[in-house]
Amino acid sequence: MADQFDVKLVEEAKYYTPPPEYRKNANMKDYEATYQEFLKDPEAFWASIAKELHWFSPWDKVLEWNYPYAKWFVNAKTNITYNCLDRHVFNHRRHKVAVIWRGEKGEECIYTYQMLYRNVMRFANGLKKLGIGKGDRVCIYMPMIPEQLIAMLACARIGAVHSVVFGGFGVTALNYRINDTGSKLVITADVGIRRGKSIPLKTLVEDAIINAPTVEKVVVLRRDEPKVELLAGIEVDYHELMEGVDAECKAEVMDSEDPLFILYTSGSTGAPKGVLHTCGGYMVGTYYTSKVVFDLKEDDLYWCTADVGWVTGHSYILYGPLAAGATVFIGEVVPDYPDAGNFWKLIEELGITIFYTAPTAIRMFMKMGEQWPDKYNLSSLRILGSVGEPLNPEAFEWYYKVIGKNRCPIVDTWWQTETGMQMITTMVGEKMRPGFAGKGIPGVIPEVVDKSGKEVKSGTLGFLTIKNPWPAMFRAIYKNDERYRKYWQTIPDVYTVGDLAVRGHDGYIMILGRADDIIIVAGHNIGTAEVESALVSHHSVAEAAVIGKADQMKGNLIKAFVILKLGQKPSDKLLHDLMYHVRMTLGPIAVPAEIEFVDKLPKTRSGKIMRRVLKAKELGIDPGDISTLEE
Repeated sequence: MADQFDVKLVEEAKYYTPPPEYRKNANMKDYEATYQEFLKDPEAFWASIAKELHWFSPWDKVLEWNYPYAKWFVNAKTNITYNCLDRHVFNHRRHKVAVIWRGEKGEECIYTYQMLYRNVMRFANGLKKLGIGKGDRVCIYMPMIPEQLIAMLACARIGAVHSVVFGGFGVTALNYRINDTGSKLVITADVGIRRGKSIPLKTLVEDAIINAPTVEKVVVLRRDEPKVELLAGIEVDYHELMEGVDAECKAEVMDSEDPLFILYTSGSTGAPKGVLHTCGGYMVGTYYTSKVVFDLKEDDLYWCTADVGWVTGHSYILYGPLAAGATVFIGEVVPDYPDAGNFWKLIEELGITIFYTAPTAIRMFMKMGEQWPDKYNLSSLRILGSVGEPLNPEAFEWYYKVIGKNRCPIVDTWWQTETGMQMITTMVGEKMRPGFAGKGIPGVIPEVVDKSGKEVKSGTLGFLTIKNPWPAMFRAIYKNDERYRKYWQTIPDVYTVGDLAVRGHDGYIMILGRADDIIIVAGHNIGTAEVESALVSHHSVAEAAVIGKADQMKGNLIKAFVILKLGQKPSDKLLHDLMYHVRMTLGPIAVPAEIEFVDKLPKTRSGKIMRRVLKAKELGIDPGDISTLEE
C-alpha cells in the first residue's frame, strides 16, 4: 500500500500559523500539556469535564470497559435537556438568544433559552398526552426549522428515543427507519421549502407508514395556507397538541447509559445501520468538543450549515452547542439561492463569528468565484470549520485566504456518526497544514496501522484506528450486535474506522477517504449496497454494482453498472426510469450520475462483486491482486 502514496506530498505540505492572540485566548491554551494530562490519567481527565455539567446523582465509576463494550459514568443520573436548557435558564443566560432561524424569504424566528425551554416543556407534555414515554421510539422527519430542534429536545426531555430522518430521503428509506426502530410516532411538517419549491413531506410520510404497523399517530406542523387537511384518528396538528397542556415538564431522570437516539448511517453491506447513542457519555463528549474545538465564547454567533438529519446536526447544532450555552444560527437556506452570495450575505447581516461547513460546499463556492464573498463584509468571522469528508489542500487554501482573509484558524474536523463527537482536528491557535485534519483531540488516541494492527511509519498509507474508548462512542448497532463487534474486531483491540490515512513526521494525520464500500457524495455517506438494492428492485434489472467516481465539486459521484433481465434492452428512457426509481426509493442524494449497461460484472468465486476492479477499470489503473476473480 505504501508505494501507492506520494510521500513527498506529505512531507512538503506547508504550515499556516494563526495570529498569536488565538492561542492566548483559547479555551484550550496548551494542546500538548492538555494531551499529556489526558494520557497520565484518562478517567480523571474525563471526570473533570463531566463535573462541569449537571448530574442528578454522580457516577460510581468513570469507565467500565469490557472490550468491546463500554459504560461511561456508571450509574450516574442526568438529562441532556437539563444541561441544554434548565442549567442556562436558572443562571445569567435565561434571556440569551439560543436559536436564530431564517427562511428562504428572509422570515426570521428567535428563541431565547427561556423561550426554547418553555416550548420544549409544552411539546414534551403534548407527547405524553399521546402516550409517548421513556424508551418509546419517535421518528422525526422535518425540514430545518426550530420545531425540529424542539421535537428532538422534547423527546430527550421525557426519555423517548428519537430517530431523525433526513428530509431529503424518499419513502423507502423513511419506511425502513420507522420499521427498524419500531417507532410509535412520526413528527413531520406538511412541507419543506428548498429553492423556492415546496417539498411535500406529509405526503411522503403517508406513503411510508402504509406498511409500518407500530405507528400510532403522526404529528403534523402545518406551515402552508390554506392549512392541509389532517387524517382523522391518526394525524394531529403540532400546535393543537400543545393546547391545554401543563406549562411545566420536569426532565426525566435518565441513567447515563439509557438510549438517547438512534441515527441511521449507510452500511458497506446490506441495510443502513442504526447507530445508538446514550445519554451521559454523548453529552460529555459533544459539550467538551463544542467548547474547545470551536473555542466558543459567550458572545459568539455560531453557524453549522449541516442538516439536523445527520450526526453533525445532532452533535454540533443541537446538543453540544446548547450544552455549552451558545447562540446557534440555523436556516432553511441553501448556498446558491436566490444567488451565489446567500451564505456570505447571512454572515454579514447576522455577524456570524464561527462558520462550520462541508468541503463540498467550499469547492462549490470556489467554482462560483471570489466575486461573491468579496461583495460582503466577512470581518465578523473568527473561526472556520470543515466537516464531512477530507478537506483537500486547494479548498483549504481558498477557504483560508478568501473567506478567512488569512487570519481565521480552520478547524478541519474528522469524526463519524459512530464516534458521536469530533476526534481529530487542529486545535485553535495551533499550526495548520492544508490537507491534514490534525492530531487526536485530548481524550482520543488515533493510530495509523497495517492490517495486523502494527503502527506504520510516517508517510506510509495505513488504516485509521482509535486505540481507546471515549465517552461519546456509540454503544450498539440497533438490533445487530455482530455489526457492532465488527468495528472492534476487524483489527484486534482497536476501533477500526474504515478510512485510509497517512501520518506526517510531525504527527499530523491526513485522511484519504473510505477503505470500504461507502461512497461520500457531497459529505453524505451513501452505502453501495443501498443503491444497488434500489436498482435491483426495478423490474428491468437483474444485477447492479455501484462505485464512487472522483468529482472536483462533490468529492465523489455515483456510477452504476447494470445487468438487465432477459428481454430488456438499454435505452435512454430506461436510463431515466432507473434514475427516477432510485430518486423515489432513496432520495435525490443517492441518484447515480452515470449508469452503464453491461453484460457481466467482476466477481469472486464466492459470488461477491469486486467493486475495486470496476473502479480500477474506470480510472484506467492496475486493479492489483485479482487471483480471487471468477474469470
